[in-house]
This record gives sequence, C-alpha cells and structure tokens, in this order.
Amino acid sequence: MVIPPLRRKVLRDLQQLWAQVLAIALVLAAGVATLILGNGAYASLHETRARYYEENRFADVFADLVRAPLALMGEIEAIEGVVAAEARIVKLGLLDLPTMTEPGSVLFVSLPGGDGAGLNRLYLRQGRLPDPQSAQEIVVSEGFAKAHRLEPGSRLPVLMNGKRRELLITGVALSPEFIYALAPGQMMPDPRRFGIVWAPRASLEAAFDLAGAFSNVVLKLAPGTDPDRVIEALDRLTARYGGIGASARADQVSHAFLDAELKQLSAMVKVLPPIFLLVAAMLVNMTLSRLIVLEREQIGLLKAIGYSSRAVAQHYVEFVLMIAVVGILIGFGAGAWLGAGLAQMYARFFSFPYLVFARDPQLYGLAAVITLAAALGGALYAVRSVVTLPPAVAMAPPAPVAYRQRMGWLRGILALRQTGVMVARHLLRWPFRTLSSTLGVAMAVAILVASLWSFGSINHMI
Repeated sequence: MVIPPLRRKVLRDLQQLWAQVLAIALVLAAGVATLILGNGAYASLHETRARYYEENRFADVFADLVRAPLALMGEIEAIEGVVAAEARIVKLGLLDLPTMTEPGSVLFVSLPGGDGAGLNRLYLRQGRLPDPQSAQEIVVSEGFAKAHRLEPGSRLPVLMNGKRRELLITGVALSPEFIYALAPGQMMPDPRRFGIVWAPRASLEAAFDLAGAFSNVVLKLAPGTDPDRVIEALDRLTARYGGIGASARADQVSHAFLDAELKQLSAMVKVLPPIFLLVAAMLVNMTLSRLIVLEREQIGLLKAIGYSSRAVAQHYVEFVLMIAVVGILIGFGAGAWLGAGLAQMYARFFSFPYLVFARDPQLYGLAAVITLAAALGGALYAVRSVVTLPPAVAMAPPAPVAYRQRMGWLRGILALRQTGVMVARHLLRWPFRTLSSTLGVAMAVAILVASLWSFGSINHMI
C-alpha cells in the first residue's frame, strides 16, 4: 500500500511531536473519560434504583403516628388513588452489645407476613425470614450485620420498650426503604451504631403494647395520582391519632439522599468534561499555530508544486484528527473502566443488592463527536491561515510585527518600565491568544477546584 506524501508527513509530525501529541491526547481522553464515567455511572445507578424500587414495591407515601387502630386502615385504603396500604409497627430500640461502649440503636420494623409480601419487600442476602409466630426471630440489615460480624444463628441483645431481650437472627437483608440508613439526628450512615431489624408483627405488638394497632403506614399509589392530594387526605385521618404529617417518596430520607447524590453526579458530568475539552482545544490551537509557523516555507513549496490550499489544510486537519482519535480511544477505555468502578462504589455505599450496568452506544458516539468538535474548533483559526497564505509569501520570511504607538496612555497610568511596556504591548497585539491562554489557565485551575473542594467541605462538616 502506497501512503500519500502528505499522509506520511502527518505520521512523521506525530512522531516528532510525540510529547505535545500525548499531552493533548491525554487531556482529550480526560474529557471523554469524565463524560463516559459520569453519564455511565448515573445511568447505571438510575436504572438500578428504578428496577429495585419496582421489583420490591417501594412505597410512594409514608406516615408516622403515635397509635392508631387497625380499623382505620379501611378508611385509608378507600382514599382515591391508593392501590395498596400497609399498617406497620416502627419503633426504636437500644443496642446492648458488650463490645460497644458508645450508645447504639436499632429501628424495629414489622413484617407483614411470613412470605415477605406487602410493600418495601426485603431482599434476602443470607438465611430466611422469621417465623411469623416467633417472638425471638428477626432479620437484620446487611450493613449492620457486617459491622458487628453477625450472621444467621447469631444472637442480638437489645432493649425493647425498656426490657432486655436476646433475639435470634435468621437472615440478613436489604430494603429499598433503607438504601441510605440514617439514625435520628445523624448526617452520615454509621452501621456500627445504627441498624434495621425486621421482626414479625406479633412480636412487636407484644413488645411495644400495640396489639390491634399500628404506628406507621405506607401507601402505594396508582400511576398518575397526585401524592399531595393523598397526603392531605391521609393527614386528616391520622391527625387525631398523633400523626405528624405524611410525606411523599421525594421527601423520604433514604430516597432524598440518594436522589441528591445522583443530581450531584449529573452536575459533575455537565461541569468537568467541558473544562477538559476547552483546555484541549486551546492546546490544539497553540500547537498547530506553532507548527504552521515553523513549516511556513514547506507550506509555500507544497503550494508552489501544485498542492491546493484545501489539500494543505486537510493535511493539518488530519494531524489534529489523529490526536483526537488517540484521545478518544484512551478515553473510551478509561471511561468504561472508571464508570463501572464508580457505579460499583455507589452500589456498595448505598446498599443496592445488585447493579444494572448501562452501556449506551449513543453515549460513546456523543463523546466522540463532542471531542472531535472541540479538537477541530481549536484548529480552525490556525488552518485558516494556511488556506489564505500565497506560495510566494509563505516562502519568504515573515514580516516583522508592526506595533502601533498605543501604549502611551497605559504607560502613563501604570508607570511601566520598558520591559513592562514590551510585555503589555505583546499581550495586546494578540488579544485572542492572550484571552485563550488566560482561559486555558483558568480552566486548569477550575479542574483542581472542582475536584478538590469536596475534601475540605466534608472535613469542615465533620
């Protein structure tokens, strides 16, 4: 296969300028990787959450109260738009573990039946559900079990309504209701000091003196139902039983924290990739402009022997495209690998039972198109000078820069020395280059600020 002369020149230029080429390709790869990993992780988590909620019937409305009779459930189920309602007992208990010196607590949640039916269904990791008639058997949350090395068959000493009991763990589970399990008053999950315990309803009725009553209700709404209207009706029914106001899924603690994290991830995708791509565009423009200046005589000779301005311009565009392709390929690999790792990290932190990976080919295509556009955008100005350069002018040395006497007023105001005048004159002579260089430095600083601010913020809050 015969390689055309200009194509060979592209390969030779890439070899000679390998350091600059690699630097630009890596910056482009960083933009591509950030775009892919952020969007990929967001799509994976969003899809995982949606499937987890649907399969385990996560409720739409939540309400706490002091004590209400089970007979009230008939009126609650009759609210327009409610397709399922579940009365539960939800109460706090204290841990009485000999290995703990600091205070700890658990949240007891009643199970609707031995088969695990109802809303907010459990996802068993180990063991089995408790016997509905047992007063001792329980299921504990996975994070709490790992923090205390508990497993099916272990005993858990707790204080329930002021009385000490030793409960038998039959299973370890996860729940869509407690993806982000926070104890009352806490800002961050602490599975060592707080856990979720699911127990048969009969045992909690006896322990907390709630026979024939409930202290919490969750509702599943029909699609398209206005949750505010249902909440208003539910609040009217529960007000006389100590209801403190129902809340929709959007305000449920676990869902709200997870949703905020997804929004933060989405914001990162919108902020960081453009910074990397803008910096890369500036680097492309700077490198190509200098290359064209160095090859000024060669450009004149090429045009003199018959190469058209379009062919010469295409040669430099191919040079930029080769750099962009290298950056895109590196970004594809790094973005896919980092995106999977980030999604798995989120899945572990937020206690998802599984992870649905989303690999949308359109995302990779979009990342490639945006990257190519950024690289070509940075090359446009430099390539334009190639097209407009006549052969005779190109082969002659460039004329000295003609500075105009416009610095007198600035020198009088700032009292600049001669070296300062030279610097200021040089900066004002090429305002676009000056502004682009300044913007490039600003974007580099922005990358550091955007990536490092969270460390100081979290430390300050802690």
